Amino acid sequence: MPELPDVAVYREALEQRLVGQRLMHVKLGSPFLLRTANPPIASVEGRRVTAVGRIGKRLALGLEGGLWLVVHLMIAGRLHWFPAGSAPGRRVALARFEFANGILTLTEAGTKRRASLHLVQGEEGLRRLDPGGLEIGPASLEQFAARLRSGSHTLKRALTDPKLFSGIGNAYSDEILHAARLSPVALTGRMTDEEVARLYAATREQLARWTERLRRESGAGFPEKVTAFRDDMAVHGRFGYPCPVCGTPVQRIRYADNETNYCARCQTGGKLLADRALSRLLRSDWPRSIDELD
Repeated sequence: MPELPDVAVYREALEQRLVGQRLMHVKLGSPFLLRTANPPIASVEGRRVTAVGRIGKRLALGLEGGLWLVVHLMIAGRLHWFPAGSAPGRRVALARFEFANGILTLTEAGTKRRASLHLVQGEEGLRRLDPGGLEIGPASLEQFAARLRSGSHTLKRALTDPKLFSGIGNAYSDEILHAARLSPVALTGRMTDEEVARLYAATREQLARWTERLRRESGAGFPEKVTAFRDDMAVHGRFGYPCPVCGTPVQRIRYADNETNYCARCQTGGKLLADRALSRLLRSDWPRSIDELD
């Protein structure tokens, strides 16, 4: 799922291309994409784009008259830009937005249709789509700590809860926790002030670092290589590869369609966290520490 660094770079690329441009035509390729009926989607045609914003992991296109098109890419949704005079790709688009200077398309890999498009009126309409997560960039340590300790959750769950923190998902939460040297299953209610400060610093550093990295990769072009898996990530998607800090093989916890990646040596004091399915199968044979795997 595109997270804050990816969505921030998308926003900048769209702002450069679309602000001041007139949205001439919208074509929806899936009846399931649009989640609102009023205002009607045809009402956006002919209006100029006045702003491009971000609401957590959502992108918002502001149009004349106070209308906002809000796109949530979910897991597999991606945006593509085709300058005027170039041919749009062959991928089937869930939505196609035609401007005088080019065409913006929304595609989604796979068969599950999770991406969404909302058309809302005014700031109040935008607020209804905002889950309320704290924006990390301008947040103070005190604000971060208060939000983190507002309930008792595992760190992984807390960081990825859009009602608590804005824009953080499965991939960057793994990177943040590794950088902070904290276990993904540590409970927020039991954290020391020093651990909270370490997590705060790691969260800000990782999000800023990756946003700048993706910005440099895109350059003046449109971001087309949006992915949750990157070879130079420390732990996310790196199961079995050596931790870049200590060289210990990266471990994982699988659940549903996701997995958490971590370094047992750096983050859990050498303890292996139980993978629900595999640990139940192995029972007493399940290794308790990273040393048992050496």
